[in-house]
Amino acid sequence: MRKLSQIIVQSGVWIYREIIAVALLSAVSSLVLLPFVFFLPVGVALVFIALVYVPLCTGALDACHRMLKGEKGRLGAMFRGAVRHYGASVVFALVCAMFIIILASSWWYYGNRSGTFYFALAVFQTYFVSMFFISQTYTLPLVVQERIGIFAAMGKSVKLFASHPGYTFGAFLQIVCLALLLGLTVVGVAIKIDGMVGIYANLITANLLTKKEEASEPESGRANADGFRTA
Repeated sequence: MRKLSQIIVQSGVWIYREIIAVALLSAVSSLVLLPFVFFLPVGVALVFIALVYVPLCTGALDACHRMLKGEKGRLGAMFRGAVRHYGASVVFALVCAMFIIILASSWWYYGNRSGTFYFALAVFQTYFVSMFFISQTYTLPLVVQERIGIFAAMGKSVKLFASHPGYTFGAFLQIVCLALLLGLTVVGVAIKIDGMVGIYANLITANLLTKKEEASEPESGRANADGFRTA
């Protein structure tokens, strides 16, 4: 099993080598998203994100997985992946939306009440929701890589988080920091984020899935134990 710092370096090399495919996958999914976010009411935009944008992001994740396996990074692969994993993507988006609603309603309800007790309840709810999102770091990559159902993937993601908490915290923090940095400019989000996160998320997940195989491989065979081409 590689260290997280090695995965970050490997991701950077992949992104540099496949920058055109990364930009293309990100740009197409973002072009679908941005007009609706800016021109639709908030409620309708959130529904659109769950029904259209999240499946496209999963399609980009699938295309990146295939690219890491040696295939070309093509838009067709992204659209096929979005269709293939559409049901899982929508269910996952709706579950995430439910937890966001729980968090927002908690602060709305407890925030309007004075007292340390109510503030502590809101903080606890924030911690609970945060742990949920961190524990689901590997869910969509598992759906893509192992072709399992969404609930099985969510359960397995929780198990991976429980067995590798430090690794998962670090990986999740890297994704959040990357999204925040790219979010400083609309161009950064539009042409980079989906492809970059797709490569990184696939690598960090495959790194955990191949831990047992690497332990039994000879030293010379460990570089490619995850099945991906060497960047």
